[in-house]
Amino acid sequence: MTASQNPSALAGAVLTIDLDALRENYRCLKARLRGAACAAVVKADGYGLGAAVVASALREEGCRSFFVAHAAEGVSLRRALGDGPEIYVLNGIYPGAEDDCAEAGLTAVANSAAQLAAWRDAAQRLGRRLPVAVQVDSGMSRLGMSAAEVEAVGPDAFDGLDLRLVMSHLACADEADNAVNEMQRKAFDAARSKLPEAPASLANSSGIFLGDAFHYDLARPGAALYGVNPTPGQDNPMRQVVRLEAQVIQTRDLETGIGVGYGHSFRTGAPLRAATIAIGYADGWPRRASAAAWYGGRKLPFAGRVSMDSIVLDVSSLDADELAPGDLVELIGDHQTIDDLAELSGTIGYEILTGIGHRFHRRYRGDGASAVPQGNI
Repeated sequence: MTASQNPSALAGAVLTIDLDALRENYRCLKARLRGAACAAVVKADGYGLGAAVVASALREEGCRSFFVAHAAEGVSLRRALGDGPEIYVLNGIYPGAEDDCAEAGLTAVANSAAQLAAWRDAAQRLGRRLPVAVQVDSGMSRLGMSAAEVEAVGPDAFDGLDLRLVMSHLACADEADNAVNEMQRKAFDAARSKLPEAPASLANSSGIFLGDAFHYDLARPGAALYGVNPTPGQDNPMRQVVRLEAQVIQTRDLETGIGVGYGHSFRTGAPLRAATIAIGYADGWPRRASAAAWYGGRKLPFAGRVSMDSIVLDVSSLDADELAPGDLVELIGDHQTIDDLAELSGTIGYEILTGIGHRFHRRYRGDGASAVPQGNI
């Protein structure tokens, strides 16, 4: 079989995305909401998994509201989804982009009085009503109208605008017992009472698991959809969505006392069978992750530092002829999840997912996958 017949051979690693698991995660989160609507956050290219593909699969599960960070993401997603679904731009509409965003049918999230005024001016200039959401700062101090800005909102603030949502964002939702969660909920209610009546949204992925009081009318899960644990310290209620495998480039035998990799930070303490795989920090693999690969259910520890395009493994636990160039070893999957890798890297699953590079061959599996182009994206 030639490389053109087997496109995964052209890439150093293969990222498999399970759309059935994604759909099941959406259904799981929606069921916990007990009647509240469930949106999907697909910013950062669907957390690195392909926003158009992810959103299309979730739309088939009944999702009608999607959130992106930047207007450019929203315009691209609108092209993929067509008319119908609501696409919210979390960062608001940047100055000068109002007409393009209105043309794409995007819903601006106004994070300040200035953003609200600019979107209102655009509606008046275009001569039609534009949809808007208002984000209030309930205590995260990142984005959203301050209490003073909310208090100052006048009766004409929404002229020409259709207020679709009042929202805020939780800072400590992944810590269920943190008092900040309840403090933010009360601050959110106080802000809402000063704004025109509209559907409300507070819960992110972890916020869904804080209980009914945090659900309001619409929840906005992101990372949990893609398999990241929304309840740290407890069993993960979500299915794993991604599997990452890297090709073996070559194998070699090393004698005792041989340095491996940059800086010779690893030196063999005994004869060792090594394999070099085609993945590195240029692919989004954390450079300082003291991780391992897996093959046939056996753990293959890293030997030395992660390079830009390669990693050396200690494969001494395998028979000499058991692993050959072109074989795939598992890096994220059944034996090592996204959250496991994040813990080893001193970070969070969100960063692991969104940092995944575009040199992989992407392979979609599950319902609807046959209609998705497979390959490097």
